[in-house]
Amino acid sequence: MLDAKQHQGKFGEDYVRVLASAAGLLVLKEDLDVDGIDLGFRATGHYGRVFSPTIEAQIKTWSVPRQSSGNLIYRGLSEWQFNKLAGPDFSIPRFLFVICVPPDSGSYASSLTEGVLLRHLGYFVSLHAEQPIANPDKNKKRPVRVPTANVLTAATLRRLTETRSAW
Repeated sequence: MLDAKQHQGKFGEDYVRVLASAAGLLVLKEDLDVDGIDLGFRATGHYGRVFSPTIEAQIKTWSVPRQSSGNLIYRGLSEWQFNKLAGPDFSIPRFLFVICVPPDSGSYASSLTEGVLLRHLGYFVSLHAEQPIANPDKNKKRPVRVPTANVLTAATLRRLTETRSAW
């Protein structure tokens, strides 16, 4: 049996995998998580001048989200993790996906007559325009503003992948 933290994290990754499947994207997983990336997403075919556009994401889950002025204020990234996403110097665009989940794991999913309901919502943010932290500390947290308008859906995940934009 998974402990509560493992269960929540696995649910978050699986939530995003479901969206990728619905969007018709390939899901990529590295052998080891040494670069701060949990999953990659690839569209097949040509999109503009790009063949098989790809993005990467670090996926975090949160059971007690806090909002302020249209943003989630996520305080779960260490400075080291922040630097794995911040700045313009990545060849593949990187995003932070924050999946808000119920505090009770028994409420993660429900089967309804119309289908399966996954709770609650996921959000995305690019840290492309953020300055990486000089001498990052793995034990110090770096708050990140995640716009609540940036809801992660199958359509937005596909659009992020196809356009490779920083949003």
